[in-house]
Amino acid sequence: MNDRSNFIAYTVFKKYWNRLFSIICLTVGVLLSSSCEKEIDIELKGADQRYVIEGVITDQEGGCKVLISKTKDFNDDNSRVTVTGAQVFISEGAETHELQETEAGTYTAPTLRGLEGHTYNLRVQIGTEIFTSSSTMPALVKMDSLYIVDDLIFGDNYKLPTIDFQDPTNVVNSYRFLLYVNGVKKKQIFVINDELSNGRANSIRLYADVGEDEDNPENRRIRSGDLVRVEMLGIDKGVYKYFFSLDNSATGENQSATPSNPVSNIQGNALGYFSAHNIQSKEISVP
Repeated sequence: MNDRSNFIAYTVFKKYWNRLFSIICLTVGVLLSSSCEKEIDIELKGADQRYVIEGVITDQEGGCKVLISKTKDFNDDNSRVTVTGAQVFISEGAETHELQETEAGTYTAPTLRGLEGHTYNLRVQIGTEIFTSSSTMPALVKMDSLYIVDDLIFGDNYKLPTIDFQDPTNVVNSYRFLLYVNGVKKKQIFVINDELSNGRANSIRLYADVGEDEDNPENRRIRSGDLVRVEMLGIDKGVYKYFFSLDNSATGENQSATPSNPVSNIQGNALGYFSAHNIQSKEISVP
């Protein structure tokens, strides 16, 4: 087993162990609290609202989009608070493109496509507040193949999408993978860099979580007959840091008692990210 395989196996074990440990702690907490008669009311203080900016420009037409919203208090519902009327620009060199608001909180430039090696700058103005970011589109690393591997984890069999590709030598690369099952995007975050596999052949397994609700298409294991599509994104270092920290915070792996905000590459006290990336995809029917 190579260093990358060891790293992935360790990462998967750590995630499953953290979840098991969380369940044990929650169960113990419930048992302890049920033995106490005194009720304790906890008042959760509201947090200041912040803007959330999620921007991408890809190497394909129609791939340029910026979503702008606001954060909500803990007790609010999960609906998205869109931000309308913003001025959004993406520039590269002397060229500047203004994005149009095509629906509430969504700004697009349908004909704008990025080129590898070029750095793109995002500028968002909301009222008197200005937010900026930049991202460089990496060179394309070809996704060679997509196939399904059966893997036994804690006694259960999982059908895991697996991607093969050759990482370039002496170049720093980072990758993000998006997983769709029967057209439904999985919410899990899959990001890696080549710190342990620079210049090597990679076989990356996407360990899709399995939930108890088998009727929820976002939360059930992959089965025979499913249609699986994987998108492979070449991302820069700043975008990798954002999604890596977002994943660690979401799974409680940041050694902190409370969740923390991911490392954003946007300046101006906004949350979110701006990514200039290439994208390719493959699709397979699960045997």
